[in-house]
Amino acid sequence: MKRRACLYAWLSVFLAVFDFCWASAFSENKVAQAQETAAQIRFEQINGVSYYSDEELSKGDEYQKSQCVLDILYPKDSPVPFSTIVWFHGGGLTGGQKYFPSAFKRLKAFQEGRLAIIAVGYRLSPKVSFPGFIEDAAAAVAWTLRHISEYGGDPKAVFVSGGSAGGYLTAMIGTYPKWLAVWGVDRSELAGLIPVSGQMTTHFHVKELLNYPGDQYNPVIDENAPLGGLSKDYPPIFFVMGDRKVEWKCRVEENELMYASLKALGAPLAEFSENEGFTHGISAMGEDIKPELLEQIDAFIVKACALKEKKE
Repeated sequence: MKRRACLYAWLSVFLAVFDFCWASAFSENKVAQAQETAAQIRFEQINGVSYYSDEELSKGDEYQKSQCVLDILYPKDSPVPFSTIVWFHGGGLTGGQKYFPSAFKRLKAFQEGRLAIIAVGYRLSPKVSFPGFIEDAAAAVAWTLRHISEYGGDPKAVFVSGGSAGGYLTAMIGTYPKWLAVWGVDRSELAGLIPVSGQMTTHFHVKELLNYPGDQYNPVIDENAPLGGLSKDYPPIFFVMGDRKVEWKCRVEENELMYASLKALGAPLAEFSENEGFTHGISAMGEDIKPELLEQIDAFIVKACALKEKKE
C-alpha cells in the first residue's frame, strides 16, 4: 500500500509539472504568434486629407483649407475590416495641433492590425467663431463614416475620441444629433465615444465667446453643454479621467455626473475610469498611460462593436 501511495504521489507530481510546462509553452507560443503577427502588419500614413469638398471649401477661406485636414494611420492590407478612432486634440479651442496619440498605438487592437487612427485638425478661436470648431469636428466624423471603407475600414466601427477640448467636441457630437445631421449622418452610426478629460458643462471658452456672466468655474448646462441633452439613446461612451485630487478643477465630478445620469437613463453602455496619480495631462494620451487603462479601452471597443452588431 505504501508503495502504491508513493507511486501515486510521484505520478501526481509528474502530471503537475507536465501541465505547468505545457501551459507555459502554450502561453509562450501564443505570445510569439502575436508578436509575429504584429511584425507582419504594415501601416500606412496618409497626411493632409481635406474633409471638406472643393465646393464647400470654395465658400470658405485659406485658413479653412489649411486647417481642416486629417491624417490617417491605418493597417495596410488588413485581413478584416478594421475599427477606427477619430482623435481631436486639446488646447482650449484656441491652440494645439493634430497628432496620433501614443497610447492608442499601444492598444492591442492597433498592434494586431484591427484599428486605425485618424488625427483631425480643426479651426481654432479667434480665427473662427463659435460654433465653427464643432462644425469641423462633425464634418471630419462624417467624412470618416463615408470614406473609411476605401482604406479597408469598417464604417460600422468608427469611434470618436479627444482630449480636453477634443473631449468636449467628442461629447457634443454624441449628444446633439443636429451637428452630424448636417451631413446626413445620425449619431447611431457611431460605434462609441471615448472623451478624455473633456468638459461636460458648457466649455469655458465658449462661455467667453458668447459673453456668459460669471467665473469659468460657474457651471452652465445648456444647449452648448454635453450634459444638456442626455437621453437613453446615447451612443456607447467611455469616460477617461485623471485623478480628481490633481485633475482640472471640477472636471472629474462633471464627467462622473454625466456617467451617472446616462446609467440612470438606461443608456446601453456607459463606463467611467478615474486614473490615480494622473493630472489633466492624461488628456494627451501619451506614453505614460498605464497598461490597465489600455486594456479597458480595448475591452470597451470590443463591447461597443458587439452591441452595435447586435442592434443591427
